[in-house]
Amino acid sequence: MPLVFAEPPISLSTAHSLAAFFAGSYVGSLYLSKNARLSFKQGSIKLKQGQQRTKEQEERWRDDPAVIRARLAAASLSTLASCATMVGLVWKLLRWTSEAFPIALETTLARLGFDIPTPWSELVLPCLVTPTLFFGPLYAYWLAGSLPLQRNWSWRCSVLPLFTTWQSVRNYVVGPITEEIVFRSCALAVYHLAGAPRAKMIFLTPWLFGLAHVHHAWDTYNRYGRTTAAAKHAIIATLFQTSYTSLFGFHTAFLFLRTGSLIPPVTAHIFCNIMGLPQIGTQMAMFPHRRKAIKFAYLLGIAGYIYTMSRWTLAPECLYWSPVDTIAMF
Repeated sequence: MPLVFAEPPISLSTAHSLAAFFAGSYVGSLYLSKNARLSFKQGSIKLKQGQQRTKEQEERWRDDPAVIRARLAAASLSTLASCATMVGLVWKLLRWTSEAFPIALETTLARLGFDIPTPWSELVLPCLVTPTLFFGPLYAYWLAGSLPLQRNWSWRCSVLPLFTTWQSVRNYVVGPITEEIVFRSCALAVYHLAGAPRAKMIFLTPWLFGLAHVHHAWDTYNRYGRTTAAAKHAIIATLFQTSYTSLFGFHTAFLFLRTGSLIPPVTAHIFCNIMGLPQIGTQMAMFPHRRKAIKFAYLLGIAGYIYTMSRWTLAPECLYWSPVDTIAMF
């Protein structure tokens, strides 16, 4: 039986501090190493509106393989540090006894969603919620013959590029896993220990994830010429990215709290990174004779998402969605 506290074992201010540490250390780790830091030529360059300048030899850009490798290592170490902090926190709550460390480790791993629920069927449906939302784009891919086993799909051209370049490893493997551990598992775990209401955990913690992308503005500003127009472009792009990453965070926070598992948020993150933002206008232009069908598929995806989010996600014994308003430790 889980150990239950009548009162939250940590304060909300402690949870705020820990969540800020998780987010700050993750982003900050990307700039600690010289190999991970970006380098740009000084001075402004006039370019056509929306045009990106050419990278010069001595510069270090975000998509350079050496930069990506250094940042992946830094992000991985930061993620391990956040997990270790969670273990230390739970161990402290158990009064630092040597006998309590194995318990602290086990309960922390469970709290961070590393346990695999049984039966496995409880994981399948939550992982299908995100593809349901993308029913419209998937239908357009079907029209183009680009879905698995269709005429324009192949392992060599459609699958291997997703995992054989440093950019793809960052975008589809290490990035989603480490970001979900830090910004979902660790952040939501401390707020749950502080007794924060579910609504606040779902709708407030994802802003940490959104704000963690603000540092990309410096990269955008430099790549577009370091001019006033480049600054405007960087601000608009950053506001847009902050907004949609926060919206995505609401989605994955709900998935994590409902299932208590890290797998549905990670698979959702990978799937969304692969799919990108929906391009309904482009898809209707490609298939003008299927415009109404594409619109209907998009609406059907939204309706299906609303239906499945509440019916396909709740795990029977989920730690975070217990009907009893108490703080379970292990």
